[in-house]
Amino acid sequence: MGILQTAERSSHKDSSENVIFQRHLIAYKEAAKMISGTVLEVGSGEGYGIEELSKYADHYIAVDKYKTNIAENLYKKNKISFHQIDVPPLTNINDESVDFVLTFQVIEHIQNDLDFLKEIFRVMKPGAKLILTTPNKKMSLSRNPWHIREYTPKEMGNILEKVFSNYELKGIFGNDKVMDYYNKNKESVNRIMKYDVLNMQYWLPRWILQIPYDILNRFNRQNLEDSFEDIVTAIDYKDYMIKESSDSCLDHFCIATK
Repeated sequence: MGILQTAERSSHKDSSENVIFQRHLIAYKEAAKMISGTVLEVGSGEGYGIEELSKYADHYIAVDKYKTNIAENLYKKNKISFHQIDVPPLTNINDESVDFVLTFQVIEHIQNDLDFLKEIFRVMKPGAKLILTTPNKKMSLSRNPWHIREYTPKEMGNILEKVFSNYELKGIFGNDKVMDYYNKNKESVNRIMKYDVLNMQYWLPRWILQIPYDILNRFNRQNLEDSFEDIVTAIDYKDYMIKESSDSCLDHFCIATK
């Protein structure tokens, strides 16, 4: 549990995290097909995006609230800058200086999501693209107290169109193997939630719920690995796909152009 700040930060270092890690990894694999020039990643987290993508960029700028560990060999091979800042604003990032902005599983943590998108728009060159992922509220199994909000497909489109006139709303979906795990996870979460007879998850302040949620979330993932190790370890990013958005996507995958 000491490996990560919270259960929000998925990592390949914990095998019980594999399913969610691979779900996040597919976004980086897809981004690798698109990016070039100056790339800004807002929310670099554990740093696996830098490892995946910095080789495709002329300059890779990583931003995170916490220190991201970047391997020395990556610095030697690629032009990488790191800024430890709490966004918004995007301090030290110039207007119209970036060709691509990546922000994966971040906007749900931002207090003012509109200001966040406006800041991203500010640093983008004309014609630059934003690639953004965030959970689909329709498929969440419980309230996540680390998230300030989540978005339905309609809500996702509504917030994007306040800043971008040109955007595509897609989704990350899983194959049968992924959805088998999802349904087993759902059953497990429902067994835990039945003890919340007062529906406290919906009315208690987020800060009270965060640590209990983290503990139960890790316990649940480890229990699923113990019970269904063959599924947990077998899933990789190729078991996920990106296609047109619907209520059944696991995450939103958005591409917006300035």
